[in-house]
Amino acid sequence: MPRHIYDEDHEALRASAREFVERTLRPRAQQMIDEKSIERDVWKEAGKQGFFGFDIPEEFGGAGVRDYRFNAVLTEEMSRFNAATSSCFGIHADVCPPYIVDLGTDEQKQRWLPGIASGDLIIAIAMTEPSGGSDLAALKTTAVRDGDAWRINGSKTFITNGYQADLVIVAARTDPGKGAKGITLFVVERGMPGFVNGRKLDKVGMEESDTAELFFEDVRVPDENLLGERGLGFIAMMQRLPQERIGAAVSNVAHAKAILEETIVYAKERKAFGQPIGAFQHNKFLLAELVTKIEVAESYVDDCVLAHSQGELTAIDAAKAKWWSSQVQNEVLDSCVQLYGGYGFMNEYRVARAWRDARVTKIWAGSNEIMKELIGRDLGL
Repeated sequence: MPRHIYDEDHEALRASAREFVERTLRPRAQQMIDEKSIERDVWKEAGKQGFFGFDIPEEFGGAGVRDYRFNAVLTEEMSRFNAATSSCFGIHADVCPPYIVDLGTDEQKQRWLPGIASGDLIIAIAMTEPSGGSDLAALKTTAVRDGDAWRINGSKTFITNGYQADLVIVAARTDPGKGAKGITLFVVERGMPGFVNGRKLDKVGMEESDTAELFFEDVRVPDENLLGERGLGFIAMMQRLPQERIGAAVSNVAHAKAILEETIVYAKERKAFGQPIGAFQHNKFLLAELVTKIEVAESYVDDCVLAHSQGELTAIDAAKAKWWSSQVQNEVLDSCVQLYGGYGFMNEYRVARAWRDARVTKIWAGSNEIMKELIGRDLGL
């Protein structure tokens, strides 16, 4: 099915992103797996290519295009390479900048946005806590007034870019008795006394992704690092989660689609009992089903991307896209592994790594169960 939401400018970016993957990322693929992170020079090279500044105004070093289709194209191409790199770049370029652009003061924008756009400052967002999971309103990290500053205490976990982060948007409780209305956002900077970028976490998949614990022990954060208004942090996160979720959906479909394309080639070349394995009726029917699932999911996600570009994407539609795309992704990749047989269980094959990488997509950006809860509430149930 032809896709209709991208024009020549978007496709020019796609070509540039693919060239970047082949020139810069693919030669480093094994290194990123071994080191569980993306080297700093890669971040800076991506910044030079303009990949980190779509949502950032020109006066602060970005492109200022405010057309989410550019974000989506970059996400697709990074996801075709691997989902982990897409996740790291997505948090940095797609998820975090809108917080500073929309909520930051002019001084904060001037201080942080140029470095984010160039890749010199790596940014993360710290919502999830060890005891909280999807329940963001129940977070326990606190920020207590201390003269003209705040003292932050607590910890966060599963933070993408957390180990390398120079800046972290931290959700902390400033008013304990106010529930969700007592949460405020702060930008914590590397080097602040008491702030520790913890160990890289040992994950089942997404090995290239820098994922870490963060610790805050009497971290003194000045007033000028408070992001947005006091007590409105939870609302700010809820307003921006749809962009994170549609970004996840774009990645899910593109990631699964790339591996399925490789699997179809494999099914034509691999022979058993004297014929290509794709010629067996069961496998032929299975691949027909998988291609259809991907195209249908892609069509819905494309509509969501276009809606978001026009400021019309609802939180409910973003939730639908997130949970459905991750479900389809996992179903498709599970079948691809089966078609590869024993080779599908070998880490040297991309299909094996992709299969492991995909499992977390049903958990992060709000678990699929939470997505269904949101959709169900919208139905009045």
